[in-house]
Amino acid sequence: MNTAADFSPTLLPRLMPDAMRDALRVRFAERFVTSMAVREQHGRDESPFDAPPPEAVVFCESTEDVAFAVTTAAEHRVPVIPYGAGSSLEGHLLAVQGGVSVDVSRMNRVLQLDADDLTVTVQAGVTRLQLNREIKDSGLFFPIDPGADATLGGMSATRASGTNAVRYGTMRENVLALTVVTASGEVIRTGTRARKSSAGYDLTRLMVGSEGTLGVITEVTLKLHPLPESVAAAICSFDDAAAAVDTVIAIIQMGVPIARCELMDANAVIAVNAHDKLGLAEKPMLLMEFHGSEASVAEQAATVQELAAGHGGTAFQWATTPEERTRLWTARHHAFLSGLQLRPGCRAVTTDTCVPISGLAQAVTQALAEAEAAGIPHFIVGHVGDGNFHVAYLIDPALPEERETAERLNRQLVQRAIAAGGTCTGEHGIGLHKQDFLVDETGTGAVAMMRQIKQALDPHNIMNPGKIFSL
Repeated sequence: MNTAADFSPTLLPRLMPDAMRDALRVRFAERFVTSMAVREQHGRDESPFDAPPPEAVVFCESTEDVAFAVTTAAEHRVPVIPYGAGSSLEGHLLAVQGGVSVDVSRMNRVLQLDADDLTVTVQAGVTRLQLNREIKDSGLFFPIDPGADATLGGMSATRASGTNAVRYGTMRENVLALTVVTASGEVIRTGTRARKSSAGYDLTRLMVGSEGTLGVITEVTLKLHPLPESVAAAICSFDDAAAAVDTVIAIIQMGVPIARCELMDANAVIAVNAHDKLGLAEKPMLLMEFHGSEASVAEQAATVQELAAGHGGTAFQWATTPEERTRLWTARHHAFLSGLQLRPGCRAVTTDTCVPISGLAQAVTQALAEAEAAGIPHFIVGHVGDGNFHVAYLIDPALPEERETAERLNRQLVQRAIAAGGTCTGEHGIGLHKQDFLVDETGTGAVAMMRQIKQALDPHNIMNPGKIFSL
């Protein structure tokens, strides 16, 4: 199997000098950890890449902690890798040039809820589920739902989205302001709680999606949304994935304000049936959710049911109680881990493309046909309401030829998406895996400009080096 180093052909690891270790140990005491078990935990994500772990892990509890750790690293020109929940899929947190992992998971306080303004400010280690538990009595919620219970700092850094993006947008639309520790250790604040601004460069948007390569996000101010009066979920099965996706296209083109619209292919349904004991029809399936007043939800649902029937949809089932909806969405969120159990001992090579909605059916059906022809176990899930879908190729890590096949399929899928006017990643980010695809998508001039920004803000290349592009 390839390693992370294969995707980051830059420098040798920059070792941490004793003076830096001593400074961090004095400041953090038992929160400065060098045990192999903890280092290995922080040197592995959900990607299929292998890399040596970081030399040390620092557990930060405040912006000041992060600033001290980064300032110390900057003095010795040692890499800093931000760490939240460890759920990234493209090798974002791998220490490919050594360094210290800055863990912000203990920075987990909700700092300020402004219910009248529909905003909240949180520390970067707060997770999306924690936030919604803590604000549930306000009548508001935070809608971005990537599946994993990721930290809001990590979700900002990767510009995450997920199942609700078709209605509520991505982190790009829902982050108003940030507190960031820069590569020199300086603390800056970008944005305000106001809903718009014309004041200078949009540094908030620059940091959202920067994957830890420009700074460490320590606080996030987010938009909140009113809890809908009525919520209903539905599932519908189809004979093939193309019919399911054609239904989605019709829903979007008719302007139905659907909140969530998820595709699971037959293999994904088989996996969640086995994992969650659901008994769903083992065919391609749409899982949908509608938000609004009781009347508007009923109108949306009736329209969607009619459209689905027109494309051969069957077994339309409703889930109106919170318990029924939670059961279905929990199974959907388990789809990745459930899918891994289709081939015990496997590792997943995942792809993540997003195409204009009109090209979605062709993109999905071609991906399925190629995977079937290659004989690689696989499954597809997708936030198809906004043209985004994921293929997981399940490979035997002891067989390099399977990895090569999966990467070939991934490359073909991404190249088609870019040719169709889409992107190489709708939400996972570039990390290690998609650096060549970034050049294909944006061109060498755009990537050169990104490099110039990186070099201006991080001249010694200590902030998560080797990710997005190599210098």
